Formats: sequence, structure tokens, C-alpha cells
Amino acid sequence: MRKLGLIFVLFFAVAACKTNPFTGKKTLNFYPNSQIFPMAFAQYDQFLGANKVIKQGAEAETIKRVGQRIASAAERWLNANGYPGYLKDYQWEYNLVQDKTVNAWCMPGGKIVFYTGILPITQTETGIAVVMGHEVAHALADHGAQRMSAGMVQQIGAVAGNVAITDPQKRNTFNQAYGIGSTVLGVLPFSRSHETEADRIGLQIMAIAGYNPDEAAELWKRMKANSGGNAPPEFLSTHPSNDTRIANLAAWAPEAKAEAAKFGITSFR
Repeated sequence: MRKLGLIFVLFFAVAACKTNPFTGKKTLNFYPNSQIFPMAFAQYDQFLGANKVIKQGAEAETIKRVGQRIASAAERWLNANGYPGYLKDYQWEYNLVQDKTVNAWCMPGGKIVFYTGILPITQTETGIAVVMGHEVAHALADHGAQRMSAGMVQQIGAVAGNVAITDPQKRNTFNQAYGIGSTVLGVLPFSRSHETEADRIGLQIMAIAGYNPDEAAELWKRMKANSGGNAPPEFLSTHPSNDTRIANLAAWAPEAKAEAAKFGITSFR
């Protein structure tokens, strides 16, 4: 029975692979766009209804303008690299929400929120483009669906262990060890890899949109200063450390400029 269950899981793991167009890598994804997008759109509308959305003014207009440029750049890249129609089910929307939280996010399918709390750190339109490119990259790479799929695999592992171990004391020990181990060695590195991937993809997209990728490392220096050094060790975090991100973004900026040059973009905002 256990072997049958393992075969079942492995079959669906292989069957549910999807290629990330930006990396060429196979990714684990049990959730098609037709399933996850409607859920995301409904949750987004619910969130907007429960929060103060800033619909007018220079800041709100800048968020929309940058978002549209980033989405257009992503479509240009996808069309040029053999993925026409990749964005056909996306419904891009960009909203600024009154909140002191230093954050922004993009739901599957292109639903984006910027909190006003992050604007003093982004400072400029290019700073906003750094964040926008990163968040859009999460949606383009299906990171939300991948996290849900990984969560399902983690749950299957827990259930399998509890079924296989009949001794209550050993089962309790397994649950404690599995909870910590699967998080520290599985979930957290998986999340950090997504953040790193989104940084790199976002950098290229913002460059194609005409924004200077050199500014990405500068933005993260400001993010680091804003955090006051209050961050958990990287291996216990869902995100790479600020220093790691700054070093990566600085190293990848020339690569992003070279990619933008393929689209005729050689000067930047």
C-alpha cells in the first residue's frame, strides 16, 4: 500500500511539471491557471473591498504606469522567446493601498498591490519599477501555485509518516522532526529560491521596460537600512538576506542591460 501511494505521488509530481519560460526549468505545479486565477481574483477583490484604495493622485498613477510598462516588457520578452499567448489569462491590475506596511505583492494572474508604506523607500519611479518587476516575476513564474503544490507534498509526507508509524511515541517524535525538518530543509529554501528567481527575472523585465537595473541594489540598500538589521538568519527565513540580495542584484545588472539591448533598449530612466 505504501509503495502504491508513493507511485501515485510520483506520478502526479511528474505529470504536474510545468516549464518556467524564464529559466527553462521544470517546476512542480498541481494547479492550472483555470483553477488558481479565479480564486486569486476573488481574494483580490475581497481585499480591495476591505482596505483603503488610493485611486487618484500622482502616486497611484505612477504605480499603474510602472505596472503597465513592466507587464508590456514581460509580454515582449515572452513573445520574442517562443511563448506567445502565455499571458492570455492574466488580468493585470495595479492598486495603491493606504497602509504603513513596507510591502507590495502580486497574486497569481497579475493582481498587484503596493502599500503606501513602501514608497518612502522606493523614492523614485525606478525604485517602484524594481519592486514591481520582482512582484510581477512571482506571478509570471507561477510561484504562488508552486508554493501551494509544495504544501500539498509536505502534507502528503506527514500523512504517509503517520500511517506508516503505528507506535504513538515514535509517531509523535516523527511529527516534531518532520515539521522542523521539512520546513527548514524544504519549505524555507524553496521560498528563498523563489525570491532569488523573482529578483533576477524582475531585473531583466524592468530593464526591458527602460528602467535602470543598477538601481535595484541601491533600493535594497535602503531596505536594509530601514530594517535596522532586524532579520532572522537566512537559513530560517523565507527570503534571502539583504546582503545576499544586494550582491546578487549588483552582479546581475549587466546581464539585465544586455537582455534589454536585444530589444533596442540601451538608455534607462
